[in-house]
Amino acid sequence: MSITTTTVPYTLTRIGVVMRPEPGEPNEVEGVLNPGSGRLPDGTLYLLPRLVAEGNVSRVGLARVEVEGGVPVGVVREGVVLEPDRGWERGASGAGVEDPRVTRIDALDCWVMTYVAFGPLGPRTAIAVSHDLREWRRLGPALFAYDEALDMDLNLFHNKDTTFFPEPVTAPDGTRSLAVLHRPMWDLGETKPGEGVRLPAGITDPRQSIWIAYIPLDAALADIRAITVWQKSRLLAAPEFAFEELKIGGGPPPLRVPEGWLLIHHGVTGTIDKAFTQQQNVNYAAGAMLLDADDPTIVLARTSEPLLAPETEEERSGIVPNVVFPTAIELIDGKHYVFYGMADSQIGVARLDHVAE
Repeated sequence: MSITTTTVPYTLTRIGVVMRPEPGEPNEVEGVLNPGSGRLPDGTLYLLPRLVAEGNVSRVGLARVEVEGGVPVGVVREGVVLEPDRGWERGASGAGVEDPRVTRIDALDCWVMTYVAFGPLGPRTAIAVSHDLREWRRLGPALFAYDEALDMDLNLFHNKDTTFFPEPVTAPDGTRSLAVLHRPMWDLGETKPGEGVRLPAGITDPRQSIWIAYIPLDAALADIRAITVWQKSRLLAAPEFAFEELKIGGGPPPLRVPEGWLLIHHGVTGTIDKAFTQQQNVNYAAGAMLLDADDPTIVLARTSEPLLAPETEEERSGIVPNVVFPTAIELIDGKHYVFYGMADSQIGVARLDHVAE
């Protein structure tokens, strides 16, 4: 990681709400939020929202985006595409397939979804692939290849906020690779009381941070299941500014821009007594980083203040108040729009603009 600046020439301007829970729909009684997205070859744009039923049981839906005057204004629901119907997605006291991030990877000729499988031991990243956004083939939970330099098995830890880069990059060993962002959660006490916080070698800050891992492209082309085995994990960015004081996590798939890769992320302040409860006193805001085009482990710049923070009633009141949680980005009529969860209850959209320097 390099020394960072605080100049990121992009802004987010909120547009409004594009999806609210549908009255009387049992799959949505506890909110619609945190969508993935994808555009079919015919130009049809879809969101893949997290739908939350009673008891915090989540599914992934499919909703066609309605656009008026070049601006997304609403959605038309087209059903559920992923349910927690595998044993490792269901625990005795909870179940869910949550917070999908969807990346179109042309090199693999498919969409890749990372999602949180909430199973018997809590949240774990899982992967599915699709050629049409409707039928998804599960590849299973993500696994971390052992890395002696870390002196730690990353498979021990809960992990969330994972998303693939849309294009291959060069890994630290020089191989052409797929890259994926992830966010380990170091408190093993959440799984086994008394184990406490464990950190890999060289890591001194226990706060949840953004990491990057790699999959050799040749291996993925030979067998798509190779994208479930993540290698060479390294810390990318830790909390640095006031709006990230508690933790940070990745947002939508990184966007290729003239400056490199634009990563929109979330920063969190407040307090969380237990990681998997909704009784939290937190504030989630959206920031951004610029990563080097050739070596995305290099952070060129990052925002010292959020680009978007909870201000509207929809962002400040909901299942988890005071949350702006970006998860998808799409190009619509020449402009990029970022879709985000609002207070874990609704889905909003903001326009992404480049600011001339």
